[in-house]
Amino acid sequence: MRTREEGTECIKICVPESGVKPGKNANIAAIVILSRGRCGLSTCITRYLVFMAVTDLLVIITAVILNRIGGIYFRNSILSTTPACSISTVLIYSPSSVWLTVAFTFDRFVAICCQKLKTKYCTETTAAVVIGAVCALRCLKNIPFYFTYGPLFTINKVAWYCNIKLTFYVSPAWTAFDWLDRILTPCAPFLLMLLLNAVTVRYILGASRARRRLRAQNNGASQSDPEMESRRKSIILLFTISGSFILLWLTYVINFLYVRIENNNYFTGFNFNDPKFILQESGNMLQLLSCCTNTFIYTVTQSNFREQLKNALKYPLNLVVKLLL
Repeated sequence: MRTREEGTECIKICVPESGVKPGKNANIAAIVILSRGRCGLSTCITRYLVFMAVTDLLVIITAVILNRIGGIYFRNSILSTTPACSISTVLIYSPSSVWLTVAFTFDRFVAICCQKLKTKYCTETTAAVVIGAVCALRCLKNIPFYFTYGPLFTINKVAWYCNIKLTFYVSPAWTAFDWLDRILTPCAPFLLMLLLNAVTVRYILGASRARRRLRAQNNGASQSDPEMESRRKSIILLFTISGSFILLWLTYVINFLYVRIENNNYFTGFNFNDPKFILQESGNMLQLLSCCTNTFIYTVTQSNFREQLKNALKYPLNLVVKLLL
């Protein structure tokens, strides 16, 4: 099936089936471990991270399994009909992990830089409201995508595959909607995360210098500071998640700007050596890869998460040993 950014044949090259299961299992592991609440994180942070993992898992299911792998191995199934692939496209754009990352970044900004607002905003209830609002608005915004596609051809009155309607490229309304979509995802998140992280870093550097001077005056020597250590771990987690998002979406943004500035269409041909094809599909591949990275970030930056993951991996082995003994 053809969508704005993917051709029928190029799917075989860009998304190998072997990459789906590890990413899917990684997100499931993250959801289970974080949901248990034993990683030393606040309930507010935990809720954001759990739902980010859930939305990443939905992207893998809808964008990779249903849309791309389904397009390769089940071409003549119901998944290849125009209504089905149009719905599939809406589902691809519906997961809200991008804006949940922004919400998480803002939550950490408030927790670190706005002490008076922290007690009211950084709560589990607020996190639940923000997550629900982000997901609902994201789904509503993506409904128009269903109407951007028409059938590639019709056989026995059955419409097959998805082809972008010509009006999508010539209609001012659709052009404005496409720009709005790209501004909301991922251009606005880019700018917001860069701004919030810059302000947070500035605040932390100033607070750290003041705290070190104060402790040096009181203690006369440098000692370990649990508060600064906790803050340092939170910042590492925040920056790695934000930085990973920016790097993995950058190629996607460059391709969009190239299409609009050069007044070209999205590539739907079959010349796999074409630079436009390489740029477009590299952006798609990296975008989908961003749905599998957060678990590895947790593993690298959070010692409690690593410990819980080790326990989860050891559990089946320990159970077998107990049964044998």
